[in-house]
Formats: sequence, structure tokens, C-alpha cells
Amino acid sequence: MKSTVENAYAKINISLDVTGKRPDGYHDMLMVMQSVTLCDELYLTLTDNGVCRAECNLRFVPCDERNLAVRAAKLFFAHCGLESMGAHIAINKRIPVGAGMAGGSSDAAAVLRALNRLTGQGLSCSELEELASQIGSDVAFCIAGGTRLASGRGDILSPLPSLPNCHIVICKPDFSVSTPESFRKLDSVRLRCHPDTAGILDALDGGELAQIARRMYNVFEDIPDRRHSDIARIKGMMLDHGALGSVMTGTGSAVFGLFGDPSSAKTAQDALSREYRSCFLAKNMPRLDV
Repeated sequence: MKSTVENAYAKINISLDVTGKRPDGYHDMLMVMQSVTLCDELYLTLTDNGVCRAECNLRFVPCDERNLAVRAAKLFFAHCGLESMGAHIAINKRIPVGAGMAGGSSDAAAVLRALNRLTGQGLSCSELEELASQIGSDVAFCIAGGTRLASGRGDILSPLPSLPNCHIVICKPDFSVSTPESFRKLDSVRLRCHPDTAGILDALDGGELAQIARRMYNVFEDIPDRRHSDIARIKGMMLDHGALGSVMTGTGSAVFGLFGDPSSAKTAQDALSREYRSCFLAKNMPRLDV
């Protein structure tokens, strides 16, 4: 049967704002999102037994229908009337888990892209994003990535000028974060301030990396959490080593910094690696041609 390899690219939040709670239980979001070169590798093989299953290099990652990649495969086959087909998905995880980088969502998006190509269905990018939105809030963004403004529950996507080319250091402290728990905590506090989203959009229009970086903000950093001392420490180390700006991504726990200079980025990664196990160097990615 046919097989392919598909990269699943991580995302970072240049900004993350929560503007309200919706009647359906979700939250209204306003986010500037960016895909980066840090990625999982998926090895996907079509089968003719109607079974969708996964395997992963990390033992604690579920490989049944709790895995978004499996759910994506089942949804794709059902949508296209291909219920007799199945897929075996081998996932080599590189994106840290519980980090706010959409690792599971990106895996699901990669499955949709790969199956669309392998089966010759020829679904458009917008059709794939509509399918993706049925799986999870970040999955639609991960179909094509790039630099996008996300609103609604994160599934209403608007194109933006590309983030200027830069070097990105990503560091995850030695704890993970539960997204549902973070939203529950957020509902119990009054947010002190909100990102200057309009200022970020203006800076993107002007291609001004430093102005973008200095406006980065994430409202989830306002949640009282003793573990946020680690977040603050990582941000401080990023800035001390030349980051133009540093912020937590998603609901955490990963922190990233934007650097204009590759040598400063490497020095920052080296310094952080002496204290934290999960540190990565990456670059921003353009929108995928889907």
C-alpha cells in the first residue's frame, strides 16, 4: 500500500488574548500564531483493513482514539466515503508534550494533508481546515501554518504578512500544563492587561521584528501559579542573552525568544540547556502550499 512521510510543524503564539467566554463553553480568543521548523515526523501507510492506529516513540503518548492523529484519519476516511481504508501512523515526537506548541494538533493536521495526497482526494486547503476544526481548535491553523490571526475559538483564521525571518529559541521547563485546567484558572482571575494586538499587526505590516517582539504578550502568564517562577527565569535568561522579546506560548509551559542574530540565539540555547532538558533552536516558517 502507499506510504509517505509528513512533517508536523509546531506553533508558537506571538500574542494570546482571551476576550470572553462563549455560550458553548469555549472562550473567544484573539491570537497571532506562527509555525516554526521544530517538528514531529509522521510515517503514514495506507491499509485496506479499515483500522486506524498509531505508534509513538514516547510510551506515555496514547495511540488509540485519544490520539488526535488517529481521530484525524478516521474523520478523513468517513468524510471521503473511504471507510474500508485504514492507516498506520508512526509518530516520531520531537515537539515537547504539554508545552502549548500544538504538538498533537499538528500531528492531526499532518495526517489530513498526507491522506489527502495519498488518496488523491484533492481537498482544498479551506476544506481541510474545515475538517480540522472538527478535531480541535489549533488543528485548522496547523494545516497550512505560516503567520495567521486566529479568532473565535481559534479556528477563524485570517492571513497576515509573514513574520520577518528570525531565529527562535524554545525552552520547556520540567513540567507540563493542562489546557483545561489553565482555562479554569483563567476564569477565576481578572486579567491585568491584554496584548497590543493592533500594534503587532502594524509591526508585521512594516516588517519590524523588534517592534513585534517587544509587544509579545500572553494572558495565561497572569494566572497565579508557583511554577511561573520558572517561566520568568527562562524569559530573563532569553533577554539577558540578546532576545528581542520572550513570552510563554499557548497555555504553557514552553517559553520562546525571538532573536535577530543567530550567534546570540545559539548562546542562549546553550545557556538554557545547562539548566533545562528541553531546549531547541528553530526558525519561523512560511505558509505551507497545501
